[in-house]
Amino acid sequence: MKVLTCHEPGKFEYGEGEKPTLSPGKAIIKIRRIGICGTDLHAYEGTQPYFSYPRVLGHELSGELVEVDGAEGFSPGDLVTIIPYFNCGECVACKAGKPNCCAKISVFGVHEDGGMKEFISVPSSALVKQEGLTLEQLALAEPLAIGAHGVRRAGVAPGEFVIVMGAGPIGLGVMEFARIAGGKVIAMDINEDRLKFCKDVLGVDYTVNAKGDYKAEIEKITDGGFAESVIDATGSSIAIHNGFELMAHGGRYVLVGLQKGPIEFSHPEFHKRESSLMSSRNATREDFDAVLKALKNKQVKAELYITHQVNFDQIKSDFESWLDPANKVIKAMVSL
Repeated sequence: MKVLTCHEPGKFEYGEGEKPTLSPGKAIIKIRRIGICGTDLHAYEGTQPYFSYPRVLGHELSGELVEVDGAEGFSPGDLVTIIPYFNCGECVACKAGKPNCCAKISVFGVHEDGGMKEFISVPSSALVKQEGLTLEQLALAEPLAIGAHGVRRAGVAPGEFVIVMGAGPIGLGVMEFARIAGGKVIAMDINEDRLKFCKDVLGVDYTVNAKGDYKAEIEKITDGGFAESVIDATGSSIAIHNGFELMAHGGRYVLVGLQKGPIEFSHPEFHKRESSLMSSRNATREDFDAVLKALKNKQVKAELYITHQVNFDQIKSDFESWLDPANKVIKAMVSL
């Protein structure tokens, strides 16, 4: 079977791999769609934490179930996606119902080889399906689930202001589920095309270009109170540090984006607000269920995110172009 491997930053190579065979508790999936995410882009750039090379990328996946062992309700021929965060089930986080931050977590396409290949073998417990959804919608469930998890971490309540920093695919998912929760969403980015997409396509309440006097603009929008929830989806150190000053008193700051360096902030400013600072890692089955329901009910039209479509054989030649903001990529989708 065909396999695409990222051997080192900036270097993809196609090769041949052995088709997996069924083993106990596992499922074999024929991959049909691969969504390209920020993790893949950062891995290609060499800026992704928790990463080593060579690595087969790809964890936003959908395909056809070929064989399966130990998955009640699933049958060969089903269209499926996966929860790509494989957990141990035994650590303190898993026992607390937080497998998304398992102490021994292995993320498909990050810690172990992922889905840029024709067939994959995964734990049957990772399978997810929803009748009536397209392959594209199923492949987009994972990034949307990350957004849904971040909003759930923030505890967004109806009528609250929610600043979402970063209008990439993860940030768009955060905005969607903040809207569904009843929040008044303020999208922040430095890319005017993406802000226009937020306004025109997603119907976001407010957009703010972070290149301008964003603090004054947000102060005006919120009538001086700033935002009850600030959610970062940039992974930019500059954006993350700037976000602290945008919280309302009693506000929550959730870091969905990830950067490699330390975080520094004024303790007195943070303390006087009785602020809450949280990370949000991956997602749980509860989040996937919420996403699939929202897709099924057309509360979220994730297919609108897809701006670039290529075949598997084109990934190597086209991948670097997806890093260039001039190409206006929101979501690239690969077909096999």
